[in-house]
Amino acid sequence: MIISRTPFRVSLFGGGTDYPAWFREHGGAVLGGSIDKYCYISARYLPPHFDHLSRIVYSKEEWVNNNREIEHPAVRECLKFLGITRGMEISHSSDLLARRGMGTSSAFVVGLLHALMSFERSNVNKERLANLAIKVEQDWIKENVGCQDQYHSAVGGFNLLKFKPNGGVEITPFEGHQLEPYLMLFDTGNTRIASHIAQAQIALIPRKQSELEQMGALTHGAAVALTAGKIEDVARMLNESWQIKRGLSDKITTSEIDGLYHTALSAGAWGGKLLGAGGGGHILFIVEPDKQGKVIKALDGLRLVPFKFEDTGSQIIFRDDEVPVRTGWGEESNSR
Repeated sequence: MIISRTPFRVSLFGGGTDYPAWFREHGGAVLGGSIDKYCYISARYLPPHFDHLSRIVYSKEEWVNNNREIEHPAVRECLKFLGITRGMEISHSSDLLARRGMGTSSAFVVGLLHALMSFERSNVNKERLANLAIKVEQDWIKENVGCQDQYHSAVGGFNLLKFKPNGGVEITPFEGHQLEPYLMLFDTGNTRIASHIAQAQIALIPRKQSELEQMGALTHGAAVALTAGKIEDVARMLNESWQIKRGLSDKITTSEIDGLYHTALSAGAWGGKLLGAGGGGHILFIVEPDKQGKVIKALDGLRLVPFKFEDTGSQIIFRDDEVPVRTGWGEESNSR
């Protein structure tokens, strides 16, 4: 059995510039990092004496006689992508609920690929892992997703990610821990399917060039301000970036979200944004520590999610290499 642990992420700046439809022509940049909330994937070869070939456990449970029959699109397509046809038992658990803007879908794909690839190799290059996850999500699952979440989850740390027109990615580490005392993350309780919202945003990219260029400039400006320790300037730019992003599509925000945002600012927050593609999920604010109690009171009813940035990225936290030796179940090699 192999168990992977893969972090979710908080993206502060540049979301939308990481779509290939934009950065293949203009380049893109995002600023954000992985956090200490994780997706856990356990995987093992299933012994042959069951009536089913594979068992998949997530919010539901599946038993199938052919891996192509798996309903969970990420599991089905990851197995197909890696050419795995033999019986598997795959189980998922998570520190956060899905569909709430924290990059949970990409973390799942990164973690599953990491676990499955680790059956054949002891070390998996993390940048390659991110690129494979992007390929699976965009080309195999056919999701409308960008390219930042996979890098945040696979590589870990707080980084400026620059997406080059040629497809290359430049990673510049930043010190994100200085932001932690100022960050407040709230779950709005609303779920949404990010791919649907992203689809509308991607379709509008040709008409939103000025806005995306402004968001890119704010990303680089925030990196400079963060280096100088100017947290209030970072917050001001985050507020400006959110005002631009909410105009990229009419699906990004709602009257309820706008109300929560203005309530937090009235209570003392410097700036903030809704995380992820939009429409619901978690909302992030930058708040002076002595004003945070007032913000919590003003947003009464929303669940505060304490977090810290982490530096590990996707990890294999358990590996039992002795099982095939003891049982003989792993003598066959995976079909590739």
